[in-house]
Amino acid sequence: MKAILVLAAVILLPAAAGPPAAVPRPGWSWPLSPKPAVLRAFDPPDKPWMSGHRGVDLGAMHDGAPVTSPASGTVSFVGMVVDRPVITIDHGGGLRSSFEPVESVLTAGEPVEQGQTIGTLQPGHCASLACVHWGVRRGDAYVNPLEFVTDLRPSILLPVSNAAAVSRTDPAGRADTAVLDDG
Repeated sequence: MKAILVLAAVILLPAAAGPPAAVPRPGWSWPLSPKPAVLRAFDPPDKPWMSGHRGVDLGAMHDGAPVTSPASGTVSFVGMVVDRPVITIDHGGGLRSSFEPVESVLTAGEPVEQGQTIGTLQPGHCASLACVHWGVRRGDAYVNPLEFVTDLRPSILLPVSNAAAVSRTDPAGRADTAVLDDG
């Protein structure tokens, strides 16, 4: 009986909670190669006018590194914001990626493909380290860019004594296995 209740919870609770917010968007790629280290995490403010970190800082191999579009889209802005060169890509569906400090020869309205170089990293954002700031907005809300390139859902570990395994597929098509304790 205990195994049946646990099985029901494993299968039904994720569906009842609705789609998870941190499921990665299929097909997005990292804007730097090789896969960069995250130097500063997403830390949005409680209110839109408060200070916070509305994106992630990604470590680059060197200043001048190529920055690529994580998904296809259209350039919507290229220019200076405060004292830094910025490029913004509109990916459709209300999603926009912005990168700074990135100098680009592209102009607003130009289409870009996933993986296409959109500019070169300039020095100055992370003091002595080469890094790019990557922000993503869905409509007017900032969202964690890492949601689009990695699975941020927490791992859940279950005991393995007298266990039965149950496989399922999540909404993004990934298979996982739950281990149920029968004792």
